[in-house]
Amino acid sequence: MTLLTLRIPGSFSCLTGPSWFKSKFLDWRGKGGRCYYFDSRRLLDEPGIHQSFAEALRFPGYYGNNWDALVDCLDDLCAEVTGGSGIVGVIQEADRLLDADHFPLFVSVLCQGAERANSSLDLDGFPLNRPAIAEHFVFEFRAFDPGRVVRLVEQPDLILTQGDGFVAAALDPAEWH
Repeated sequence: MTLLTLRIPGSFSCLTGPSWFKSKFLDWRGKGGRCYYFDSRRLLDEPGIHQSFAEALRFPGYYGNNWDALVDCLDDLCAEVTGGSGIVGVIQEADRLLDADHFPLFVSVLCQGAERANSSLDLDGFPLNRPAIAEHFVFEFRAFDPGRVVRLVEQPDLILTQGDGFVAAALDPAEWH
């Protein structure tokens, strides 16, 4: 299920300017979806990312504070966190992250977590004992330069789509499935 009414099917992590965000999510939030906001100042390094996500999304105490553990926990959020409907994670003032070395990897990891959460099958193709959970991430920029975002995030495991006021990133099925 695609949460945003963009022309992109499937799960994705959307990088965009802030102008259209609220109108796209008000209806979804009214249906029980949960929205979590992340201050980009706390995401400038990997330890900050792990701490912020663990606190906001109530990761278990044994969370490993690494990229693989982040994907695993994003795939296994409890109903208390998702509202039984799903989540949107909003990274505010994401401009601060554009020069961070980990920015492309961070986007890929969020895509991996969202892809797994949005699936009703496990990694071996067997049905999960839980419904798929809608999970999406939005990066809000003060000064949105889609070309720069594409250049920074472009990597072999992602498919990037640039549209009017957004860049969408999704896992490339040829690389991941």
